[in-house]
Amino acid sequence: MAADREKPTRADYQARLDKISSIFADMVKYADAVSMTRCPYKNRFDACTAQFGCRYQKREPESETVACTSDDKLDYRTAWDKNQASKDEMRERLRSGRTSGSKD
Repeated sequence: MAADREKPTRADYQARLDKISSIFADMVKYADAVSMTRCPYKNRFDACTAQFGCRYQKREPESETVACTSDDKLDYRTAWDKNQASKDEMRERLRSGRTSGSKD
């Protein structure tokens, strides 16, 4: 059966690669945007994996899990960004994003 199929042409192969690249590019773009404000210690189950205290941690009764209650609107990058203009620009971008309701 498989021998009956024609091999894809170079153009077909490139078109498939382009489609896959496009899909992954969108995923990466979204992950980059989310990583700007989502705590790096918050896992996909909204549990905190940090080995230190945080005001957003909530201990679950009768469980070893520590929940993360962050609203994902914090901008922790300013803690190490020394360029004031860059900080101000990011704060403005975050403010405008929240008021417009967009989730680029």
